[in-house]
Amino acid sequence: MLRFSRFKTISVLLLTLASFLYAMPSVLAPETRASIEKSLSFLPAWIVPHRAIVLGLDLQGGSHVLLEVDTQTVLRAQVNTLRDDVRRILREQRVALQGGISLLPRGVSVRIADVADREKALVEFRKMAAPIGNAMTGVSQPSMDITTQPDGLIQITLTEAALNEKVRKSIDQAIEVLRRRVDALGTTEPNIQRQGPDRILVQVPGLQDPRRLKEILGTTAQLEFRLVADTGAAPGDVENLPSNEGGPLPIERRVIVQGEDLIDAQPAFDSRTGEPIVNFKFNIRGAQRFGQVTTEAVGRPLAIVLDKKVISAPRILQPITGGQGQISGRFTVEQANNLAILLRAGALPAPLTIVEERTVGPGLGQDSIEAGKKASYIAALFVFAFMFACYGLFGFFANLALLIHVVMIFALMSLLGATLTLPGIAGIVLTIGTAVDSNVLIYERIREEARLGRSIVSSLEAGFQRAFATIIDSNVTMFIAAAILFMLGTGPVRGFAVTMVLGIITTVVTAVTMTRMMIAVWYRVARPTKIPF
Repeated sequence: MLRFSRFKTISVLLLTLASFLYAMPSVLAPETRASIEKSLSFLPAWIVPHRAIVLGLDLQGGSHVLLEVDTQTVLRAQVNTLRDDVRRILREQRVALQGGISLLPRGVSVRIADVADREKALVEFRKMAAPIGNAMTGVSQPSMDITTQPDGLIQITLTEAALNEKVRKSIDQAIEVLRRRVDALGTTEPNIQRQGPDRILVQVPGLQDPRRLKEILGTTAQLEFRLVADTGAAPGDVENLPSNEGGPLPIERRVIVQGEDLIDAQPAFDSRTGEPIVNFKFNIRGAQRFGQVTTEAVGRPLAIVLDKKVISAPRILQPITGGQGQISGRFTVEQANNLAILLRAGALPAPLTIVEERTVGPGLGQDSIEAGKKASYIAALFVFAFMFACYGLFGFFANLALLIHVVMIFALMSLLGATLTLPGIAGIVLTIGTAVDSNVLIYERIREEARLGRSIVSSLEAGFQRAFATIIDSNVTMFIAAAILFMLGTGPVRGFAVTMVLGIITTVVTAVTMTRMMIAVWYRVARPTKIPF
């Protein structure tokens, strides 16, 4: 127990030195950090300790945006999808209509004069009305209401339950898309969560340029590939959209491929003209549909529609079966980069409207930091005093290990790019109190063994060995609780959980390994005859 290999000793010393080095940038001024990074630029970036701990929105300020999902767009999209499904069924069943498919506020209507055709179509229509289940109550509700009239009129309307379910899924999808977009900005630990039935809260710590955030969040990036309509097409199947090339273009309502089928989008430059473009790549489903349509429509213009605006309408010269292509539209370099970010993140299910926007200043954050520092200093002072009063020299060893424990937390947070929030500071203060718990268990076990008449070496060895299982059990239970907080919590709760998890990991290293090493060195130098407490 009192012997350590040279490799383990050197490893512990190097780990301690690395912890101080990687925690140091957090206490240096930004100018000093930049100077150090510049002077050591010849070294790999991961070696140079230059990253400081990222402060949360409550500590350093940032951007706060509240977004609202356009539920009417979600409804229109559902109605259009329903119309396309009805058209497909009628075509597959070869059912003749009197007139076309009429759009209703929440559904569609068709008139089928032939009774046999009507019954055949109704069977297929009812298959579309899948029930919507509620996991909490176990009660299912129909997704569509289908009514018929004696004159052959059939109305298919979406139920309120179906619309609410679609809005809920749209909110969930929008949150994931927004998270990917904000992450692409290079920020850390954004807080993106649902607010009410149709709103999303976005908080980005440290982002002092709300214009940049609004550009990413405020654009819907609904990318669609459609064919330019032929002359003589039915008016109900065509819509006129504005074009970058001047004047509106008649575009088919039928969407060939949507942006959700993209798996990659990267900015580039056209090899012929040198203008910024965006190269894209489809997934298997998108590549198959794109290849099939471009094979059937050789010679026709294909419109690339972004946010209901035609940015390009090149003519299909040959089938495009590789699932890759490019988007050009007289972009600037920044526009091409932004478009690539939006497309990689995926399409939003509906446009978002900014209903509230705030830039949170760091003034309150500074007050919070000072209050957190004061609480940390007071907590550390009382813990240090208690350990020294109760265990003497061994208490000093525990306090030194506790100091290294806190330094390790900051070093790990810097390396991981974790965000320190006000609850995170509370988590560190809590770990200051709980970190010495392992040392208390060990020291009390050593004291108990010494009272039983064992030698000092035997008491020290038994204290560390027999308390180890208890230390592991207590830290594992705390780790599970912190991990659950991290997985299920959001925003500041996750910040608290992060500091707790890091504190638990470093506690095992400092309380067991480092404290034992210091006691071993003390024993070899002092050669005591009894426990000094």
